Amino acid sequence: MRIERDSMGEVAVPDDAYYGASTQRAVENFPISDLRFGRRFVWALGLIKASAAEMNASLGVVDAEVAEAIVTAGEEMMAGKFDDQFVVDVFQTGSGTSTNMNANEVLANRAAEILGDDLGSELVHPNDQVNASQSSNDVIPTAMHVAAVASIEEDLLPALRDLQEGLAAKAEEFDDVLKSGRTHLQDATPIRLGQEFSGYAAQIAKGIGRIAAAEAELLELALGGTAVGTGINAPEGFAAGTIEIMTRRSGYEFREAGNHFEAQAAKDAYVNASGVLKTVATSLFKIANDLRWLSSGPRNAIGEITLPSLQPGSSIMPGKVNPVIPEAVMMIAARVFGNDATITWGAANGNFELNVMMPVMAHAMLESIQILANGSRVLQEKTVDGIVANEERAAFLLDQNAIIATALVPHIGYDKAAEITKRAFQEGRGVREIALEMEVLPPDELDAALDVRPMTEGGI
Repeated sequence: MRIERDSMGEVAVPDDAYYGASTQRAVENFPISDLRFGRRFVWALGLIKASAAEMNASLGVVDAEVAEAIVTAGEEMMAGKFDDQFVVDVFQTGSGTSTNMNANEVLANRAAEILGDDLGSELVHPNDQVNASQSSNDVIPTAMHVAAVASIEEDLLPALRDLQEGLAAKAEEFDDVLKSGRTHLQDATPIRLGQEFSGYAAQIAKGIGRIAAAEAELLELALGGTAVGTGINAPEGFAAGTIEIMTRRSGYEFREAGNHFEAQAAKDAYVNASGVLKTVATSLFKIANDLRWLSSGPRNAIGEITLPSLQPGSSIMPGKVNPVIPEAVMMIAARVFGNDATITWGAANGNFELNVMMPVMAHAMLESIQILANGSRVLQEKTVDGIVANEERAAFLLDQNAIIATALVPHIGYDKAAEITKRAFQEGRGVREIALEMEVLPPDELDAALDVRPMTEGGI
C-alpha cells in the first residue's frame, strides 16, 4: 500500500493503483454492487480530459509540459489502458463526482509517471491540473452524452441497419408465399409472407430514423457550465475550444449547450433518447414474438416458417428445438423497458441546478444501447438469415381459412358472405364448395372472386 492525500486527509491505496485517495474512499463508501462504468464511458472521460488539457494549455491555465502528459494519459485512457482502474460502483454520489475523481486521479498519476516520477508523487494534481476549468457537474453529463453518441453510432445503428436489410431481403424472397393473415390470433384475410416481413423491415427502418433524430440532442454538451451552469472557474473560450477538440478527436459533431442551466439541471435529452430506445425494443419484441408464433409447432401449430436449429431445446424431450434467439431478444426488450423507467425517474430528480441520479442513468442508457445492438446483430445473423418459408404448410392453412369469403362481400353482401363463412366453419368444408352449393355467383365469377393472390393486393 502507499499513502495518498485528498482534501480530507491521508488514505492507504494499493501500491500499483493509478487511482488515489478520493477513489479509494468511494470504493470503501459504496460496496453496493458489481456494476462499474464500462468501456464507452471510460473512453468518453478520456476524450474529455485529453481535450480539456490541450485547451487548458493553449489558455495558459495548465503548464504545457504537464498538459502534454495529461493528454497522453487521456489518449491511453481512450484506448482502454486503464479500464481496470475504474473501480467505483455505479451506485454512488448522484453527481458522479467519485467517477470524475477516479478519472482525474488515474490521469494525474499516469501523467506524473510519464514525466518521470512515481505513482502517488503528486507531481500532477488531479483537481488543479487534470480537472482544471471543469466540475464533475458538467463533466459527467458531458460524458453521458458523448458515450451514448459513440455507442449508438458504432454499435447500435450498424446492427439495426444490417437487421433491416436482412428483413427486407426476406420480404423480397417470400413475396410469392401466400398465407393466412391473422388478427386477434384468429384467421383473417390472406396476406403474403413477404408482406409480413416488409412490415418488420419498415419497423426497424423507422426506428433508425427515430434514433437519428434523438441523437441530434445528445450531441449538445454541458461542458463549460462547471458547478451550477454559470461557468465559474472556466476561462472564456474553454468550453467551445475543448468541444471543438473533442469533435476533431472523435469525428462526432459535438456542440456546446445553448443553455448550461438546462444541460446540468435537466436530463430531458436522455429521457427522449431512452424513449426512442424503448420504441426500438418494442419493435424487436414484436418481430421476435411473431417469429416464434410463425415457427411454432413444428407440426401441431402454425409452422409457416422454420428457424435455424441452434441448440437442444430440452433436457428431457429428445429432439426438441426452441426459438432461443427470439426469446433472448424478448428478454432484452424487457430489460430496456426497465432501464427506460430508471432513466425517466432519474431525470425527474433534477433538483434546482443539478440532477443527482446521473451514474445510474448513464449505466442504464449504455446497457440499453449495447444489448439492443448485440441482440439485433444476433437476431439477424443467427435467425433472420436462416429463415425458411414452409410454403406447403402455409398453402394448407390458407386452404382451410373460411375468412376468404370476405372477398365475396362486394358481390353478394356481408350477410350472405357471413352465412357462407359460418357454414364452412360448422361443416368443415371449403368456402368455394358451399358458395357453389348456394349458387351465390356463377362458377367463373366465383373462381375469380376467390382467387387468393389478388386478395393480397387491395381493390375489388
